[in-house]
Amino acid sequence: MTSIDEGARRAADSDIAAVTELAVTAAAELAPRRGGYVWARLEARAEPLEQSLDRDHRSDDALVVVGTIDEAVVGYGVIRLVELHDGAVLGRVTDIYVMPEARGVGVGEAMMDALMDWARRRACIGVDSLALPGDRETKNFFETHGLVARAITVHHSLTDNAKPPR
Repeated sequence: MTSIDEGARRAADSDIAAVTELAVTAAAELAPRRGGYVWARLEARAEPLEQSLDRDHRSDDALVVVGTIDEAVVGYGVIRLVELHDGAVLGRVTDIYVMPEARGVGVGEAMMDALMDWARRRACIGVDSLALPGDRETKNFFETHGLVARAITVHHSLTDNAKPPR
């Protein structure tokens, strides 16, 4: 039996192209889900993706990590600092994705641990992220790291433009 070596590390400059490909795949996976059409237009990472990811990678107020199996990049995560009205700082996980065939072996957990540790070192008062409605797998993943719902966004479409094309 072969053992796999999964982990997470800070993304290197040379990882940004692979991270960009993963971001494209992640967006394509989320957009058709319930709530995904508005998410893609409001909360999803801004285009062009490579520039947006590179900007976060170079920022002191963000961290881009890659998840690996035997040194191959199979996932990525991004956390950004958000200053609150009272001056406190919150960590917001804006992106976290693992290729479907690499899920369930600890890659996502290793990335989330790295993101949470980074937020702790920056004295964040907490960490937020987003899970689309009905995405039980993502919700359960976040709950294993202590993230629980603190607000629920509700929506009612007034036009066909806010609904996914059929």
